[in-house]
Amino acid sequence: MPSPARISVDDAVSRAIKTVLASLEDSKAENIVSIDIQGKSSLGDYMVVASGRSHRHVSAVADHLLKALKDAGLGMARVEGLSGADWVLIDSGDIIVHVFRPEVREFYNLEKMWQAPDLEEETLH
Repeated sequence: MPSPARISVDDAVSRAIKTVLASLEDSKAENIVSIDIQGKSSLGDYMVVASGRSHRHVSAVADHLLKALKDAGLGMARVEGLSGADWVLIDSGDIIVHVFRPEVREFYNLEKMWQAPDLEEETLH
């Protein structure tokens, strides 16, 4: 049975991921992918990747998401790349969101890296 503290953390993460996904949908972000990175990385619990159609759309999607996180009481997220709006990274702690222009997303292909299956504990050399 999980501890009460773990249950409240899980509830907070669940509420945060729902807020993120709803905001991206509302902003008409495209090709939204949510990746569970629990156990794969200490960076967070989820990574979300989405696309905007243009620089302006990427910027608007990111701004809308930042407002949604703040309005939901999820604090002030750290943001990188908003001025260029090719690739905006929003780190809310438990959830890391990447909003790309389509060609930039295709070039970096983060989903492929993070959705790769876990390696066995022991690897042969």
